[in-house]
Amino acid sequence: MACVVASRDLRTPAVFALETLAVAACYYAGGRLGLLRHMSVGGAVVSPVWPPTGVAVACLLILGLRCWAGIALGALFVLVHLTTLRLSSLGVLVGNTAAPVCGYLLLRRVGFRTDLGRLRDCLALVFLGAFAAMLISSSIGAGLLVATGDLPGEDFWGVWLAWWVGDAMGVLLVTPLLLVLRTVRAPVRLSRWKEVLGLTVTTAVLVPLATHSPASVLFSVYPLLIWSALRFELAGSMVCALYASVLAMLAATDRVGPFEHLSDVEIMINLQAFNGAMALTALLLSAVITEQHNTRRSVERACQELVEVLEHLTAGEPPPGRPSREEGGGRRDTRG
Repeated sequence: MACVVASRDLRTPAVFALETLAVAACYYAGGRLGLLRHMSVGGAVVSPVWPPTGVAVACLLILGLRCWAGIALGALFVLVHLTTLRLSSLGVLVGNTAAPVCGYLLLRRVGFRTDLGRLRDCLALVFLGAFAAMLISSSIGAGLLVATGDLPGEDFWGVWLAWWVGDAMGVLLVTPLLLVLRTVRAPVRLSRWKEVLGLTVTTAVLVPLATHSPASVLFSVYPLLIWSALRFELAGSMVCALYASVLAMLAATDRVGPFEHLSDVEIMINLQAFNGAMALTALLLSAVITEQHNTRRSVERACQELVEVLEHLTAGEPPPGRPSREEGGGRRDTRG
């Protein structure tokens, strides 16, 4: 017994260290992906979608509060990659760690469920995990840039808004996908595979045309989102939304298609409006559909149980789980 306890004591720090390194690596990988396409607002580098915030919130919801150290370590790696560490870097590190942690605590406070099977869970993720919590990182980051003289005071609100929206988009686009991919199952029927293939091919063809066409037809992506949400719920709609967001971000940073003749501010506004509307459509529509499907399954189970009870009553048998009259009488005689 002593050997078992000792081995558990030794294994717990090792597991914690491995989890911390894995979270840090995922956070850093998300940061490198986000920095592949960035924009300049007021002289500050911002990403239209910042994946590390989505990775951080998902890790906290899956692993718990103990993974905050991995988030801080990953944020430190990203800062080292971006710039030389200074005293202000510590504030940015604190803000980037505190924002997802506060989002996690707010979600726990309202009873958030990671399966995202209820509309209230998706609304909580949007308004608490994304919009509210990410105010911390953007406020601390932009405020420190102004305080250290790296950013003029008149550019504070532009950088603050871009920072906040980028972090919020990371939560809206990345966190639901990571949470759902843990439970997704491959379709069993051949007809479902055919529909998956048809949706994939259609999306692969239409989304690049919509995001790179100078005719401003970005709205044509929404029927694909509706199709994927109706047939494949959250897993399908979030994959479609993330794919469209990445292609729109590529078009925006390359200044092609509907973003060709726009200024930096107009590009940021149009891109973030498209990403935000698309993420909210995919998330909320999928939640409503999933909730309806769960309700229908509950009603079907209740009807099936009622049919079984009626069949037993018709045959003169006691309903399942209830003792017969003779059995009940026998027990009463025994007690007597």
